[in-house]
Amino acid sequence: MQLLNIGFGNTVMVERIIAVINTGSSPARKLRELAKKEGRLVDVTEGRRTRSILVMDSNHVILSSVQPDTISQRMMALHPGTQLAEYYAEMAQKGKES
Repeated sequence: MQLLNIGFGNTVMVERIIAVINTGSSPARKLRELAKKEGRLVDVTEGRRTRSILVMDSNHVILSSVQPDTISQRMMALHPGTQLAEYYAEMAQKGKES
């Protein structure tokens, strides 16, 4: 289990992140509103501007004030030399073996 800092001392489990998206698009805004309406929205911006949206495997949507590129860099720093797709394929394979 590896934790990823998403700002202001808040962390999420790297393995549970499905997507990190920019907030500028209309679909991103719709995703945010739908999650809020359904009670699946977690806001960790501490009142600052939302810069990225994390979609989790539990269907929760997390708002962060950290740029999507920064989050991606932090994820890659946890697994140097591997691409994320390769990492998740490896994790899935380990899960099947258990």
